[in-house]
Amino acid sequence: MTESIYDIVVIGAGPGGYVAAIRAAQLGLKVALVEREHLGGVCLNWGCIPTKALLRNAEVARLVTEGGKEFGFSAEAVTLDYGAAVDRSRKISARLVKGVEALMKGNHIDVIWGVAKLRQGEGEKGKGGDLPVEVTLNEGGTQRVMAKNVILATGAHAAVIPGVVVDGERVLVARDALARRALPKSAVIIGAGPIGLEFATVWNSYGCDVTVVEMMDQILPSEDPEVANELGRALRRMKIKALTSTRLESITNTENGVSVRVTGPKGEQTLEAEIALCATGVRPNSDGLGLEEVGVETNRGWVKVDDFMRTTVPNIYAIGDLNGLLPLAHVASAQALLAVETIAGHKTKPFNVGQMPRGTYTSPQVASFGLSEAKAKEQGRQVRVSKFPFLANGKALGLGENAGFVKIVAEEASGEIVGAVIVGPEATELLPELVLAHVAELTPDEIARTVHAHPTLNEALMEAAHGVFGKPIHTI
Repeated sequence: MTESIYDIVVIGAGPGGYVAAIRAAQLGLKVALVEREHLGGVCLNWGCIPTKALLRNAEVARLVTEGGKEFGFSAEAVTLDYGAAVDRSRKISARLVKGVEALMKGNHIDVIWGVAKLRQGEGEKGKGGDLPVEVTLNEGGTQRVMAKNVILATGAHAAVIPGVVVDGERVLVARDALARRALPKSAVIIGAGPIGLEFATVWNSYGCDVTVVEMMDQILPSEDPEVANELGRALRRMKIKALTSTRLESITNTENGVSVRVTGPKGEQTLEAEIALCATGVRPNSDGLGLEEVGVETNRGWVKVDDFMRTTVPNIYAIGDLNGLLPLAHVASAQALLAVETIAGHKTKPFNVGQMPRGTYTSPQVASFGLSEAKAKEQGRQVRVSKFPFLANGKALGLGENAGFVKIVAEEASGEIVGAVIVGPEATELLPELVLAHVAELTPDEIARTVHAHPTLNEALMEAAHGVFGKPIHTI
């Protein structure tokens, strides 16, 4: 067994872990990164990146098969090769992973391939001090390193409803779905959050018959109801069926696929399909880390942290999906920078979940941050709300993507933007302007008075900003 001493040992090489390692190296700290499988984690390999590649393929597929009448072209005997789309997504993931490998080498980061476990050092349990990290190496044997600080970035895995057996063939989770080259003829998707709806969009665009089952009373349960309704209309136009207020009872294998029994407003019904996809959230990868041994507290597996990502042990930090604050890749990266800069003694600001953007890459897209109108009113805030439709935006009309709107929520007294949501074309690309305005404490009037190029989609943000305390120009 060998032993080395590091300023920071990062466990997990996803978008939280590898970003933490890079920032630590940039600040002159000696850093090791422990990973059991792939650099880039779920995001680059089996999540964000390959799904977005497939969604781009799906967009092109819809344009070719359905867009001819509007855009004045005809395409006969079009063949859509879903397997080729999957292959393209894998190549993109592989390219980005190689990029991360180059960043590790370029920043002189020691990458240790294996499974890490924290061990109690010589100090008192839960009080900090140099910590031994024991790594069971993939190649065999054990390596022991000493860490002045540890950043836990082990992420999460797909949550599965009790009683449901995931076999990777007929009952899948997202990773199984991304590896599958064959397009299912029909699918039942359990969960109408971003993951479920994105797969519904992809498969439907290639001709799969999709039904989405959601136990809550709307799709995208965490989003503004108006947005859910707008997206719901788009899904119906695509002939994606969404059953809300509907509970999964069981999934059983049949001769030709699966039988999914659900209970909803119309009572019990059975849905037959080739496959079922479970997209019901995530659970933390906290088992086997040795957290209890060193005194790190958890809540149902999620690691407790303060506003600077410190756990209950002073020199152990937890970032990304593991802490459960908001399980999104870019949030993990933001928390990584915060944790490392806090360790390095830089002046940092506490984590603010209200400033974190959220995105769903359906068609139309959904993007939001902060408080919805309903949440703001629940908190007793006096707010002004403005909406502007993409139907009145020239660029959206030119693109043939005019469904949706921009909605801004601002406090009556201060004028501060406390939240916003966009449903429409390129919503995830448009949202950062509003997030920046919130962080910089700009008012809607300052956005409205900022000249936006014409014709652009972001003119819709300007118009919505005009409407918070006044009137948009291009609506009555």
